[in-house]
Order: sequence, then structure tokens, then C-alpha cells
Amino acid sequence: MADAIESVRPSWVDDDLFPFESHFVDIDGHTVHYVDEGSGPTLLLLHGNPTWSFLWRDAIRALRDDFRCIALDYPGFGLSTPKPGYRYLPEEHSDVVTGFVDALGLTGVTLVGQDWGGPIGLAAARRRPGVFDRLVLANAWAWPVNGDLYFEAFARIAGGPPIRFLARRLNLVVKAFIPMGHHRRKVTAAEMTHYRRALGTPGRRQASGVLPGRITGSQAFFAEIEAGLSDLAHLPTLIVWSDAQIGFRHRERERLERCFPAHKTVIVEDAGLYVESDTPEEFVAAIREWTSEQQA
Repeated sequence: MADAIESVRPSWVDDDLFPFESHFVDIDGHTVHYVDEGSGPTLLLLHGNPTWSFLWRDAIRALRDDFRCIALDYPGFGLSTPKPGYRYLPEEHSDVVTGFVDALGLTGVTLVGQDWGGPIGLAAARRRPGVFDRLVLANAWAWPVNGDLYFEAFARIAGGPPIRFLARRLNLVVKAFIPMGHHRRKVTAAEMTHYRRALGTPGRRQASGVLPGRITGSQAFFAEIEAGLSDLAHLPTLIVWSDAQIGFRHRERERLERCFPAHKTVIVEDAGLYVESDTPEEFVAAIREWTSEQQA
């Protein structure tokens, strides 16, 4: 069982780096942390692995004057606490996101999903037709990748017992993924502290160690998402893609473009996987320009 974090903001969170009020809500026994900043059309910001709502801080600061920016942490990530028995599976995270949308009574939502936030959010969007009216997918995917040697190799290596052990004991996923996912700039020591402290004990690190193996281990979950894409294909979609990442290739972007015909694609040159943190100005500009085009 993961070590608990109380539903209060810990003292190690720097109010200058993360200048937002922390909120907590019970979702099916989980204590889910989120930030809710600004007013206007709602952006639901969903993170990947091994990040948390801290990832979106620059985007939120820039967008909150014109949008309601809501960013939550999945149980086991950031400042959220899972209930006993939680396995940190993407299908469970999607259940939590669905419950979160219901609990806050959200409508007119633009899903902004990066990495794992893409499939997790898409699964929730399909379960709540009419709640989501636009999609922003940043370096994400939405279908099974079993049989693709590129993803099979990553899942076996990064999701295998040795790496899971090192993730728990040494916080390896944070120490490796966060720097590698930033290509245009170097992550600061203070930022790394916030990612390490959020997964500061072996119990807390279980969440980050599970997801790599679920790329292939959750085949049924991804098949369900793929089967439901036709229900979402009509939604206006912004695809933000980094061309210097190692997580996804051009073929994944091209497949997303085929899945969502009403799309606009913005390719961010020389950016890493965590595009919203690596190049926040370009990420924000892409959302603003696309939103303006939708309203024209």
C-alpha cells in the first residue's frame, strides 16, 4: 500500500514555483489533489508519468486570465493519496478522472491530455458524452501497441522487474524521465526537487513504476479506447507534437490525425516529451491560436 499524504499542501511545495491554491476532493475513497485557476472555457489538464499538476504550472499562469484551468493528480502522483488496494493502472486512473468530472459537475470541457493523459482522458470523455467538446492531445496515443517492437521493447525494459525495483528504491523514473523529456531547456534543481518529493518514498514511487509496463499490459483498455474513437472523432482537436522526443514517432502523430479528422497539428521543433514544460510559450500560443480559430 502506498504511503499516505494528508489532504493538506506539504511545506516543500514552493509557493513561488507553484503559485496556486491546492484543493482536495474525495473520489471513491481516493483523496485527489487539484488546482482550479481562472475563469472562462474549461481546460482539464491531465498529466503523464511520472509528473503531476506541477507540470502545467507555466501553462496555467499564462492561460488562467482567459480559461478555467483545472489540473488534477492521479492517485499516487503529486499530492493525491490512493485508497488501499489501488493498483495505479491507467484504467483505474480513467475511472478517477471520470468521477472527478462528475464530482465537479464539469461541462463544456476541453480535454488537454499529454502522454498518458491522452488515453486516460479519452476513455473518460467517451464515458461522458456531451461533457467534452474539444480535445488537445500532446505527444499521446489512443490504441493498443502490442506487437509493435518499439513499444514492446520499452514496456519490457522500463516495465520489467529490475526497473520497477529501481523506481521504488531510487526514484529512477523521475531521475531519468524528467531530464530526458526536456530538450529545449534544462530542468532546474528546484523543479527536480518537486518531482522527487512528490514520489518521495518507495510506496509513493509504485505509481511511476507501474505505468511503463501497462503500455502493453493494458491491451484491453486501449482496445476499448480505440473502439470508442468514432464517438469522439467529430470533436475539434489540436494535436501538439514535439519533434525531438523519444516517446512517440511520426507514425503515432499521423495516426492521431487520421483518427480525428477535424484536427489542427502544431509541431514544436526541438522540443521534448513534456512539451508544456519544455516550451511553455509555444504550447500556450498553440492553444490560444487554435481556440481563436474555433471561435471565428
